[in-house]
Amino acid sequence: MATLIRIMLIGFTSMFAVVFGKDFKKTKDANQLENESFKKSGAIGFVANFADTLGIGSFAIVVAMSKALKLNVKDKHIPGMLNVSCTIPAVLEALIFITSVKVNPITLLSLLIAAAAGSVIGAKIISKLDESIVQIVMGVALFITGIVMFCGLPWINLMPGGGTALGLNGTKLIIGIVGNFILGALMTAGIGLYAPCMAMLYLLGMSERAAYPIMMGSCAMLLPFSGMEFIKEGQYPRKSSLGITIGGIFGVLIAAFIVKSLPINILKVLVICVIFYTATTMLKAGLTKLKENRAGSMDLNVD
Repeated sequence: MATLIRIMLIGFTSMFAVVFGKDFKKTKDANQLENESFKKSGAIGFVANFADTLGIGSFAIVVAMSKALKLNVKDKHIPGMLNVSCTIPAVLEALIFITSVKVNPITLLSLLIAAAAGSVIGAKIISKLDESIVQIVMGVALFITGIVMFCGLPWINLMPGGGTALGLNGTKLIIGIVGNFILGALMTAGIGLYAPCMAMLYLLGMSERAAYPIMMGSCAMLLPFSGMEFIKEGQYPRKSSLGITIGGIFGVLIAAFIVKSLPINILKVLVICVIFYTATTMLKAGLTKLKENRAGSMDLNVD
């Protein structure tokens, strides 16, 4: 089963890479690439995917660092940047760490397919939203991410514990499929899938060794599809996404093969603080812009 997952991931990611490469070249030839430094976006990709490989997560870090370093990216394009730029690093993680899969094949494949399907629907919706709505959605997504990370801290310990099941049947399988479909859709808005997926599987009675390949496989499987959807809609920053991708590849490799231990929980606390600050900033900006847009519409109606 691990071999089958690797073959599927390599195949889908190859399709994604071709689509990404063609779109990047087309935009570059038209001299329409955003004016941004590869060094800055590369540094963001390295740090975020280094942290992701160690279990901290990447989406929220990419958003926070892009704001802190004043990356030249419209807020409307942030969801696309996350899904496009983190695709190859996330798949690389899965290829490295999914060495064995001790889980029921029907459960595994159905949940992976559900996550991928959800991501396509989510990307279609998110890519068409107004910028003020995207800012609000991203702000809420970051708050949810921060809360989930906080609940997972060892001295808080509010996350559910796992059971012993290696697969799901009947109603539980249906719940798992629907749940992963929703999580796949939410990931396109910036809500990381790892922790919510693991919590859902634990609540359904699955063991940790069964939840891990589903969690990581779902994330790696859905990103090529959501990424291609954002590319198709043109709702992402090409140059910044490529820089984050390249930096992310190096971050994954160094974290996986060189770094052995870090004070992860201390780093998580720092990340959580930054996430809440960034979420507040984005919500404030989105609500202000939404209010201005409504005021402008009312003025037009009066005229």
